[in-house]
Amino acid sequence: MKKSISWIREQLKVDRKLIITYCVVYFIWGNLMNWFGAEVEIAEFTYWWQVITCYLLYMVPISLVLRSLPSHMQYAYGLIAMGLLEFSGYFLGTSYAFPNNILDQLIGIRKFTLGMALFFAFYFPLGNWGVQRIYRLVFK
Repeated sequence: MKKSISWIREQLKVDRKLIITYCVVYFIWGNLMNWFGAEVEIAEFTYWWQVITCYLLYMVPISLVLRSLPSHMQYAYGLIAMGLLEFSGYFLGTSYAFPNNILDQLIGIRKFTLGMALFFAFYFPLGNWGVQRIYRLVFK
């Protein structure tokens, strides 16, 4: 346990420019996804500031911790993280799923949260890949 905590701390010790890159990319990405979800009436956040809490305060630190792992492990750990986030968002009512949306029609209403978690878990390997590319391009 002590070893894993020190490993996590090491993963979080990064250049501030990298953190800023993650925050900018994830903030834009989060707003675009929230806009898209609302526009096509799949799902949306109840409050605008949830992009900050979910994408910046939740997903950025998880991405930083997972970034050195292989993509399949980032996805697997991301699935756990997103499963908890998606479930709690719909349970607490801070996320809104539009009734009879395209995903409900495609996979069923009872599988909606699972489908969202399976989809959004890809954010961690894709986000880490994209942020690394942008960071190298801009700062290296």
